[in-house]
Amino acid sequence: MEKSALCATPNAPHFAVQLSSTRRGARLARLLAERQLADWGVPSGEAVQVVAELAANAVLHGRVPGRDFRLALRLLPDGALRVEVTDARGDRVPRLHSPAAEDGEGGRGLRIVAAYADRWGVDEGPAPAKIVWAELPPGRGRT
Repeated sequence: MEKSALCATPNAPHFAVQLSSTRRGARLARLLAERQLADWGVPSGEAVQVVAELAANAVLHGRVPGRDFRLALRLLPDGALRVEVTDARGDRVPRLHSPAAEDGEGGRGLRIVAAYADRWGVDEGPAPAKIVWAELPPGRGRT
C-alpha cells in the first residue's frame, strides 16, 4: 500500500457516481464501471474485478448508516486506469494481511486488487472519509 501523489488530471476522461452503501450499491458500481469502460473502449475484466472488490470493501468495512460511497474512474495520459472508491470511514484504513491471517469468508479482496494493480493505496478524503485507489496498467490482460 502506498500514498498517492496523483491529483486530478485535467482533460482526462473520467466518470464518478455516488452509490448507496449496500450490497446492491456495490453490484451497481461493478455494472456501471463495466458499461463506462466499454464506452471508453477499454477492456474491463481485471478493472471490473478491482471495482467490485473496492466497492464491496466500502460497503462491508467503510459503511456509516445514512452515508453513501463514491466510485470514480479516470483514464490517465499513459493509458492506465485509476479506480477510486471513497467511503465514510477514514478511521478504518485497509491493510493487506498475511494469507495465514485470512479467514474463509474474507481477507482476499485487497490481495486481488494488489495482484491486478500496478499500485494501490489509501488517501485521506474530506473528513471523515478515505479514498482507496488502484491504478491498472494499460492493456495488461484486461479482457
